[in-house]
Amino acid sequence: MIVMKFGGSSVESAAAIERVARIVKARVERNPVVVVSAMGKTTNRLLALAGLAAEGKQSAALDEMEQLQAFHRKEASAILLAEDQENLDQLLETHFTELSHMVAEIAEVESFSPQMIDAVSAMGERLSSQIVALAFRYFGMAAAHVDSRQVIVTDTRHTHAAPLFHRTYERLQATVAPLAEKNVVVMGGFISSTVNGVTTTLGRGGSDYTASIVGAGIGAEEIQIWTDVDGMLTCDPRIVPGGHLIKTISFAEAAELAYFGAKVLHPATVLPAIDKNIPVLVLNSRRPEVSGTRIIKDPPHCRNAVKSIACKKNVTIVKIQSLRMLGAHGFLRRIFEVFDRFQTPVDMVTTSEVTVSLTIDNARHLNEISGELRRIAEVEVETNRAIVCAVGDNIRGTPGIGGRIFHALGGINVLMVSQGSSQLNFSFVIAEDDLVRAVDGLHQEFFSERDPEVFA
Repeated sequence: MIVMKFGGSSVESAAAIERVARIVKARVERNPVVVVSAMGKTTNRLLALAGLAAEGKQSAALDEMEQLQAFHRKEASAILLAEDQENLDQLLETHFTELSHMVAEIAEVESFSPQMIDAVSAMGERLSSQIVALAFRYFGMAAAHVDSRQVIVTDTRHTHAAPLFHRTYERLQATVAPLAEKNVVVMGGFISSTVNGVTTTLGRGGSDYTASIVGAGIGAEEIQIWTDVDGMLTCDPRIVPGGHLIKTISFAEAAELAYFGAKVLHPATVLPAIDKNIPVLVLNSRRPEVSGTRIIKDPPHCRNAVKSIACKKNVTIVKIQSLRMLGAHGFLRRIFEVFDRFQTPVDMVTTSEVTVSLTIDNARHLNEISGELRRIAEVEVETNRAIVCAVGDNIRGTPGIGGRIFHALGGINVLMVSQGSSQLNFSFVIAEDDLVRAVDGLHQEFFSERDPEVFA
């Protein structure tokens, strides 16, 4: 069995779903389990209409809901058997009636709780997975739909729930594995539920994570992440065009790249795959003939010191300074307890005798965090920063990497520097305005020559 995940752009229309069906049908002998995201920008539209309801604009929210329903009807109708049109009508009626009740509830209380956010945003994957399952029948495949909320079990942390792996794997083995022996199983990514059956989600981008969880749970031979790019590249093409395809990369390197901004893969994706040692492939649904990137435990040795350059925009630096740190203990604990209370992850940290500098990419609670920290220290905040991260297994064993990096930056001011404990990455913070120049300089420095065994 294999798991095949298709993102929102891969199922955004009837034409896109037809491409997906051709890709899956070509691999039907491998017993594929298909995980799909919501169609196109459906999740954003769902959250936007719920936001309108919370502002008291219920009529506008319902208008947007009707447009969303019409969109799904139009795209799905073009790729269904005649006998399944009635199933589509019933599917849309049931789900959008449920959504209208949610909109009314949100409008009544004029608030949008995390539990309600999950219930609303889950609707996209609930719809797309059932539509794709019906479409597969049109393209000549025996397909069966499984509601991911029945098999992916999580804790109760709404909007970013954590899977309960033992329970989840038991359910996947009992439900999905036997069904996949004779059917193409289709599931919605991103969505899950608590032990008590309350809808949760794994966080934005969580469809990749779903695919990895399902792959680990059913003992898949391979997990395929189908997206709209050829694979993992040596740099983000939205920042600097001309990146080169990475043919093979390690789990550890891929995780570093995903965490530090490589949008092609969700940061948590590789964790269940690592645990079960299942290869992960990143492929392009618009160019299925391209070999993509293969993520494995032990890739071939790479002659290049750096394998890829990741970057993360919209970063904020928080500088905390206090003379009371000098010779004191417990100060760092007090600092990080503040970030923990406001559920704000920290990316990079540097320290000196009396100063701690750290970065965050979620500034939602920045005012509250700064207020708490100012009770114990002076606080300075810098916005519009970016993290640049050079990643590669050879970084830890190659002398002079730092010198080459700073030379390539050509005088760009570096605000923070950090090397991860794994020594797989060398990261630094710069002004966001300098990002393109920095990545371009690094790319020329490290990829003018490339190992043909590793790079296409």
